[in-house]
Amino acid sequence: MKNWMVLFMVAALVTLVNQDACAWGKKKVENKREVVKPETPYEKLFKGKKCETAKGKFITLHKVGEKLYFELPLSYLERRMLLASTLTGASDNDLGEVGYKSNDPLHIKFTKTDSTIYMRLVNTAATYNEKEAGMRKAYERNFMDPMLKAYKIMAYTNDSAAVVIDMTEFFAKHNEMLPALPDNVGGFISVSASPNNDGFALRDIKAFDDNVSIKTDMAYKVSMSVLGMFTIRSNDPVSVRVTRTLLLLPEKKMRPRISDSRVGIFLTDKINLSTEEDQIQTYSLAHRWRLEPKDMEAYKRGELVEPIKPIVFYLDDAFPELWREPIKEGTMRWNKAFEKIGFKNVVQVLDFPKDDPDFDPDNLKYSCIRYLPSTTANAMGPSWVDPVTGEIINASVLVYNNVIKLINNWRFVQTAQIDPSVRNKKMPDEIVKESIAYVVAHEVGHCLGFMHNMAASAAYPVDSLRSATFTQQYGTTPSIMDYARFNYVAQPGDKGVRLTPPDLGVYDEFLVKWNYQPIPEAESMKEEAAILEKWVDEKAGDPRYRYGCQQVASRYDPSALEEDLGDDPMKAGEYGIRNLQYILKNMDQWITGDDDGEHKEALMESLMEQYFRYLQNVRYNIGGIYLTRVKEGTRGEKYQAVPKAVQKASLAWIIRQIRQSDWLNNRELCKKLNLQVSAAPIVQDVISGELLKSYKGVILSAHVSQDPYTLKEYFNDLYNGIWENTLKGKKLTSGDIILQTALVDMINGMVGEKTKKSSLFGLSKMASVEEMVAYGLDESGMMRKYMDILKNIEDEKGTDYVTRQIHPDAFGQGYGWQREVSVKAIDNSTTYIVALAYRIKSLLESKLSSVDSATKDHYKMLLLNLNRALKV
Repeated sequence: MKNWMVLFMVAALVTLVNQDACAWGKKKVENKREVVKPETPYEKLFKGKKCETAKGKFITLHKVGEKLYFELPLSYLERRMLLASTLTGASDNDLGEVGYKSNDPLHIKFTKTDSTIYMRLVNTAATYNEKEAGMRKAYERNFMDPMLKAYKIMAYTNDSAAVVIDMTEFFAKHNEMLPALPDNVGGFISVSASPNNDGFALRDIKAFDDNVSIKTDMAYKVSMSVLGMFTIRSNDPVSVRVTRTLLLLPEKKMRPRISDSRVGIFLTDKINLSTEEDQIQTYSLAHRWRLEPKDMEAYKRGELVEPIKPIVFYLDDAFPELWREPIKEGTMRWNKAFEKIGFKNVVQVLDFPKDDPDFDPDNLKYSCIRYLPSTTANAMGPSWVDPVTGEIINASVLVYNNVIKLINNWRFVQTAQIDPSVRNKKMPDEIVKESIAYVVAHEVGHCLGFMHNMAASAAYPVDSLRSATFTQQYGTTPSIMDYARFNYVAQPGDKGVRLTPPDLGVYDEFLVKWNYQPIPEAESMKEEAAILEKWVDEKAGDPRYRYGCQQVASRYDPSALEEDLGDDPMKAGEYGIRNLQYILKNMDQWITGDDDGEHKEALMESLMEQYFRYLQNVRYNIGGIYLTRVKEGTRGEKYQAVPKAVQKASLAWIIRQIRQSDWLNNRELCKKLNLQVSAAPIVQDVISGELLKSYKGVILSAHVSQDPYTLKEYFNDLYNGIWENTLKGKKLTSGDIILQTALVDMINGMVGEKTKKSSLFGLSKMASVEEMVAYGLDESGMMRKYMDILKNIEDEKGTDYVTRQIHPDAFGQGYGWQREVSVKAIDNSTTYIVALAYRIKSLLESKLSSVDSATKDHYKMLLLNLNRALKV
């Protein structure tokens, strides 16, 4: 009994111990399961993969092989951003500029519906009157934000604060919304880029507090053609590297500034929904940096204060050393104007940081001054804005290497008559620095939001430009934003005359005041606009503050031209031609060490182009109409025909110049150049064609004038001028022969049977290729490069064909160029042209028996064409 009891108790104890062990074991297993939790979709997405992560306060980027993931915080949904693509590297810089954004940044936001993230384009075309209850509904129904892309949510982060979406296709593949290459160059060269998928590779990723950047290598097969007619490249391999930046825009918006069409500021157009007027209202916002005083109270007391956020440019470390200081000087000279409105140290220039791994000149966050080793002879100053307010977010100054060649040619043909230091193949360092500073200051003006003002240089009397006192104070123009280059009016012997434009003109200082002076007393955008309008009203009628739009396609106003000086193009031209004759006479002795003659040939081309501009500047007087933005009730006229006497004198002046331009044929110099046609007949031929199309302007000019220069008078003056030596029985000059031939060709094209050239003499006011090149209207430089092809197209299609393809509606950026005015309803030119044909026919027939054999042959050829035209 006792033994049995002992055995029973032992067995029970063993059972109890075993039960406790199982229970402990189970508990241990259960605890282990709680520690090793199941993997989340977020963790599975990156498990076992080589992942490079760039983390910032904004968006986190994950690069997994060739995949790119955005980790987008939900707190940034509906926030507005700019998405920009910048060319970072290229195998062919003819197709794009490194550091440039060939397309405006996309203004986007992300939204979420269920399990999908949508990338939407923000529609900023319209605003509405918030006081009118129905306008918000109308706005929301009619101005939705269009959807660009939809992305499936791949995972939420473990804290559910952000979502992960796959952005590989958008950033690491060919994307038409973020093109790596432009679809055209210069507006007339079409570019077809077929992606080579083997050459696409995702590179660097970076993330910051308010932006992310992604670099991608891309490869294409590129074909190019001129207006679809001439193939210039076919399936050439091209590789590029691009940097895409997604930048968060500030939540607190800058107060916009409503533009004024009398002030040359870049702008963004808007419409406003309101019943305040009996129509949809249109207005524009000026482009401007957000410039606010650090200490508003000190600013109000009249003290100079620094801005909260200065305008900082980073200077490319690739620039030639000689250029660096003048670039800085030209950039920061705008601080003089800012100081006049109470700011100091506004514009700053810093070198590219050498020890900052986060710095990236192609990131939208940084504004830079970039060096482009290209044969293009140009510089640019583009900027990009927040479309809601017009706030400039980023700007770049792009300086092409061969701008130095352009400066060399300008300084020689415009100032060598008075400045011995430029009579060299290579410009002295001081001249280079002086000129580079001017070029950069002009481009920085664009970066500040300022458009070209081509009317500025017409404000100063021509003879004032020969005055040392006047030019030392005012330079050559009231605005550096004009294309008024160097002082070609100054004559040999004029002492102490300034040869360069001003550091900044009075108009430039007014631009800074209008665009950037804070107006703290104004409580709204409209109150501010009323104050600004009064500032402009006060300047109305003062030619120094007159704004003249750049006439890119249709050219009507002879006082708003590029590359001119002074208020009288005939007088300025006389001075300029005198200087060109002096320069040409001495060029061969001045320019030495040019064994192959290449530099002399380039200078000769520049001299011919300069002479062409002098003649063309006067030609614009014929049928010209002065155009001025005028507010009702202030001084000035919106449009005013060039006075009749000036038009008549201009016509006679040009014919005289064509007849007397044989001085261009410097035979000794030409022997040292490549085989080519002499300069005089080239210029005579081109300017004859320009002169004969002047009647198109005369039609409209006469129509709006109180004392018109009529078509009848124009054709009569044309007849008496072109046939003067024939009428007087004098020997014809080469200019006479070219003019007479051109006139008969025009008649044949107008009233004869249709020929290939008949379209040359339509009623278009569009610029020719010659004008586009001579006046710097083609910033790409490609029009000059393909001049021969384009002129052949003009011969086939008409003198306005090329320009019409580039600018089909004659409108452009800013307030728009003058629209081409149709004069079809009032055109009776055929009547006068037919009468002119019979008059010339009668004259030539009467002279056949009294001229030498060569002249007789010339007249017979003209009579043959006239008889064909008149069907005699």
